[in-house]
Amino acid sequence: MTAATTATAPRPTLEELVDRMIDAVFGDDTPTPPSTSPARGIHEARRLRRSGDLDAALAVFADIDLSSATEGERRWAYAEFLGLARRQIGDVRAQLYNPGIGRAAVLTPCDEGTLEVRAVLGMRWRPGKVVSQRSLRGLKPLDKGGAS
Repeated sequence: MTAATTATAPRPTLEELVDRMIDAVFGDDTPTPPSTSPARGIHEARRLRRSGDLDAALAVFADIDLSSATEGERRWAYAEFLGLARRQIGDVRAQLYNPGIGRAAVLTPCDEGTLEVRAVLGMRWRPGKVVSQRSLRGLKPLDKGGAS
């Protein structure tokens, strides 16, 4: 008696399944490589947040390019960024600067009249940069909503 063996393909990992789902929802017809798409960046930030590495998750948002993102991706990125920043920054004096859809920065008071950038989304600023509070209009307290 001989046993028949059948070759089965390995099952996709959870990460691969989620990537497929993201591609199906937001499309993957952009000219950028799939590994740098906004949806995949947001997914990576969420994965890092769930694993407890909040600083790394915020760093992912600093590197996401939302210039070619859909409106849905920009809103998704903003909501995820805002929730993560509220959780990680934890400074009641933190302010949210939101110059446009898909762009934001969380700042904390440094010296009188200056603010330090703590986290960014879709902006060229980097954490640690010091900016004049006078030059920023429309600052909102981070812990009081900051929704736009």
